[in-house]
Amino acid sequence: MRNEAAFGVNAEPARFDIARKRVWVAGHKGMVGSAIVRRLASEDCEILTATRSEVDLKSPDQVRRYLAATKPDAIFMAAAKVGGILANDTYPADFLHDNLMIAANVTEAAHREGVGKMLLLGSSCIYPGTAPQPIREDALLTGPLEPTNEWYAIAKIAGIKLGQAYRKQHGCDFISAMPTNLYGPGDNFDLSTSHVLPALIRKAHEAKASGADHMTIWGTGAPRREFLHADDCADACVFLMKHYSGFEHVNVGSGEDIAIIDLARLICDVVGFEGEIRLDTTKPDGTMRKLMSGEKLGAMGWKARIGLRHGIAGVYGSYCAGLPSAPFAMSLSDRAHQL
Repeated sequence: MRNEAAFGVNAEPARFDIARKRVWVAGHKGMVGSAIVRRLASEDCEILTATRSEVDLKSPDQVRRYLAATKPDAIFMAAAKVGGILANDTYPADFLHDNLMIAANVTEAAHREGVGKMLLLGSSCIYPGTAPQPIREDALLTGPLEPTNEWYAIAKIAGIKLGQAYRKQHGCDFISAMPTNLYGPGDNFDLSTSHVLPALIRKAHEAKASGADHMTIWGTGAPRREFLHADDCADACVFLMKHYSGFEHVNVGSGEDIAIIDLARLICDVVGFEGEIRLDTTKPDGTMRKLMSGEKLGAMGWKARIGLRHGIAGVYGSYCAGLPSAPFAMSLSDRAHQL
């Protein structure tokens, strides 16, 4: 058992040196996991990764065997089943079951194998839909969740509480970070499962490519959302791994939000689509506003660096580069230099 005084409920921030450590990034092929791998490349550490064929995180035996064989000193737990409103509403059992299993298996195995530190990544959807803005960490469990993603949110809340329970009972140095809405290279652009920002990028691109005179977005356009580039999130996660060792989870965000209609206009401007933006008000808006307080992380000395317009331009460039033919990739490169 670890030292309760050092890692107990009331522990203060403490330095964890990852230099010359073995660091496992679970979920390294995902948008956030790959960003963490990129960020760790500048650290003097050994990065461990495993594909789904090498270790199924829903299998407790496979996770335990992997940790016993690789013996990581630290873990970034970025693996999760994720999706937007439609995916959450269509596959509630999958989102709840799979994310519960992943969190439980990795946390238990990390404890059993004596992992020195673990950071579990959650989501801003853990907060009540009616939480006061900006949302502070202590708003957790103060009201009902947004119905469109409650299954995923419940699994993420369970992950937070699981880490806290292992800290309290076993003295494990497990911490949790709750990022806001993320975007970046490697995002999911499938319109049936994606989040709003990549979905809007694809819609604007396809509208331009087809010569359409309009594109349609879900809802009223009035909801406001905060966005953070995945590379900023990765930097915050490494910062927390090094400098934070507390019981409470920590919000990770940009500190600014934008109305969905204004986001759509910004994306259309970056893409170069000049048609009309139409609203499908038969579709749900979700939570009307979700801006997180970054006061706690800011007080530690961290802040986001990638502006939204610049970040969107980079993501659109990577999206175009990944298409079978990229008719706008070259023009976007020129455009990105002007943003």
